Amino acid sequence: MTLELSIADRDAMLAHARSTAVEACGLLLGAGARVERAVPCANVAADPARFFEIDPAALIAAHRDARAGGPAVIGHYHSHPSGRARPSPRDAADAAPDGSLWIVIAGGRLTAWRAVEKGSLHGRFDPVDLTVTA
Repeated sequence: MTLELSIADRDAMLAHARSTAVEACGLLLGAGARVERAVPCANVAADPARFFEIDPAALIAAHRDARAGGPAVIGHYHSHPSGRARPSPRDAADAAPDGSLWIVIAGGRLTAWRAVEKGSLHGRFDPVDLTVTA
């Protein structure tokens, strides 16, 4: 599988991650393995410097929009301000094995992952190729 992402969305996610000292996060909207739009969201985690939790109101609104014919929520992104561009053991503990796509940002780099049962990383994630398009 290859996740397709536009240059504009890649650049917007990188800018979002650079704009804050805490973990930036947002939703990936699209279809299949194609991101049509990356939507920044508030991180409402109790300790946003170490964890992320997407604002539930933003998530509910995105699902409502999808039911009304908009793009589906296919996953989300978040940054690791002082970590690596790969899911952490905490990410694995929090992730449902539902096939959703994760983009992790660190050090000006993005990586893509799919949350699955018995994944190759931390027993929860399999790597996904990422293609950036014009």
